[in-house]
Amino acid sequence: MGELDNGWSVLRRWGRVAVVGAMCAVMVVPPGMMAEGVDDHGAVIPAERHAKPLTGQERELQALNRFTFGPRPGDVAAVRAMGLQRWFEMQLHPERIDDATFEAEMQRFPAAQLAAAEMMQRFPSQGMVRRLSKEGGTLPGDAVERAIYADAEYADAARAKIVVGSTQDNKAVMNGAPGVVGGAQDSAGMRETVGTAPGSAVEEVLRLAPEERLGKMVAMSPGEMMAFREGMTPKDRAGLLAGLPPAQVEAVEAMVEGPERVVAEEAMETRLLRDVDSQRQLQAVMTEFWLNHFNVYLRKNEVEPYLVAEYEQKTILPHAVGKFEDLLVATAESPAMLMYLDNWESIGPDSVAAERADQMATMRPKSGAAQLPKGINENYGRELMELHTLGVGGGYTQQDVIEVAKCFTGWTIDRPFGGGGAPARVGRDDAAPGEFVFEANRHEPGTKVVLGHSIREGGMKEGLEVLHLLATSPATAHFISQELAVRFVSDTPPPALVDRMAATFLKSDGDIAAVLTTMFRSKEFWEPEVYRAKVKTPLEFLASAVRAGDATVTNPLPLVQTMNRLGMPVWGMATPNGYGWTAEDWVSSNALISRMNVALVLSGNRVPGTRMAFAAAGSADTTAAMEKALEEELLEEPATERTRAAVMAGAESRGSAPVAAMAGLLLGSPEFQRR
Repeated sequence: MGELDNGWSVLRRWGRVAVVGAMCAVMVVPPGMMAEGVDDHGAVIPAERHAKPLTGQERELQALNRFTFGPRPGDVAAVRAMGLQRWFEMQLHPERIDDATFEAEMQRFPAAQLAAAEMMQRFPSQGMVRRLSKEGGTLPGDAVERAIYADAEYADAARAKIVVGSTQDNKAVMNGAPGVVGGAQDSAGMRETVGTAPGSAVEEVLRLAPEERLGKMVAMSPGEMMAFREGMTPKDRAGLLAGLPPAQVEAVEAMVEGPERVVAEEAMETRLLRDVDSQRQLQAVMTEFWLNHFNVYLRKNEVEPYLVAEYEQKTILPHAVGKFEDLLVATAESPAMLMYLDNWESIGPDSVAAERADQMATMRPKSGAAQLPKGINENYGRELMELHTLGVGGGYTQQDVIEVAKCFTGWTIDRPFGGGGAPARVGRDDAAPGEFVFEANRHEPGTKVVLGHSIREGGMKEGLEVLHLLATSPATAHFISQELAVRFVSDTPPPALVDRMAATFLKSDGDIAAVLTTMFRSKEFWEPEVYRAKVKTPLEFLASAVRAGDATVTNPLPLVQTMNRLGMPVWGMATPNGYGWTAEDWVSSNALISRMNVALVLSGNRVPGTRMAFAAAGSADTTAAMEKALEEELLEEPATERTRAAVMAGAESRGSAPVAAMAGLLLGSPEFQRR
């Protein structure tokens, strides 16, 4: 974070107050002048009202601004050459779009491609390491993985102020045959008195060839590694990673930063990078839409970070423009959702598991069995109807919530914390830790009644029947169509459009592509008053700014950190309702200033790992010509005279670097804030 903070201080040094103030004066107008996007303090992102039908280029921009995360230079011309209708149909079939460049980028993040079980083994959380130590589990056979365990266990002990008297070099022992953690071997094999690495240790490792650095770190004792880690500067860390292949980068970061941090950061980085760089832009937009609709929270607990990458890649992405019912079933079976809304621990009060727990509690009251969950958890059942399908006012009652929760008892996760627990059941004996399983012994027996429909006892089939009932409900069709129209058309979409989209939803059995096509072909989507009328969310703003600047992103983590500054952390919405899509959710004076700051830091290439390229402006020979070229490159159309005057004033205040100043002000302008 240090390098990014340096970027903000640089911004302050070159006239933040004057430059930001110039554009914010354009963006903040008295209340009453513009009804749309006003907060309690009169902040607004003005919109130019169009009275005439959209031109051909405006229609192309409308499509690109709504169905992608914003055009890159050249995208408008490419859409024009292909034809708008053909381009849209191509986007509805992402499998037909070559995305090899983005897929190659993803190879920089091997951990994010792993199944949860393997991720838990290679990059264990503190709790996982602690349990392995306590329960006497088997250590990994790989030397690097064993070193990561040793360092993590030692760091956890140090944080807890646990000092064990052994000075045996734990890693040297573990680099032989795989051992067992816990019991008598624990103190001799996993902990030691804190040591201090020699003062030159960091320099010594940095002088090594890339292929030798990791081996040197693996050979350090945990105490030496702790001292080594604490003695490093941010510059040292960058040098340590230079030239390493991705898997070794992850291993070094796991030793230096902690293994669970590698998992969480890669989940955030890969999600954001997809929005910025994937050629399958409509799929990326719809993936973000559904990730927000079926929201889960990264920091729910120590396990959730190990589940969210797979949630994006295996649960949401394949169904983003497919059938809604398939998507609904996939989310219901997702370990990330089961963990987030606590359904994984829901047990029918009359189930076999509950009866056994009661018997055990009676026979052995101090065994801990009495602490096992014995009742249904209503969280998923409630959010399934209120947020995922029917919507508020969708006709369900509290009794329906209870009955739905009963239907989903037994939908759980095999060994959710990476080890221990009962083996998988019901044909899933091959399940690995962190995978979905149906545990029949936990399921509540008997018939349930949901929304007036009788659900006969049938184990896991009961939940699937509920999902089908909800997915085919007219209330769900309207709720999903309304949400899509708010995201793609207007904060207050025309009811007639929503009704037509809902009719398509029902007629096509919830075909999301068909619903989007109905919207795309509607006259309401192309009305002049809809053009550039939607205020970008912070994610849409940042992704579109990076794309408009034709940026190369070699390290997306600072962009992830920038999302925190903008108030929309990646995987960061704690409540199930997700982030809002309307202007009132995001427009305030402080938010506009934050966006302007981000725009200026980005345009000045002060965000580490992101390099903006303003090719068109580089060939201009006057400031005015540069500004015009930047308008065409970043906005794809002329700015208003008020915006242009503020941009030119900002350029004059900057003096020697007008392109960066003008680009930043245009990215922060009202024209760019709307899509």
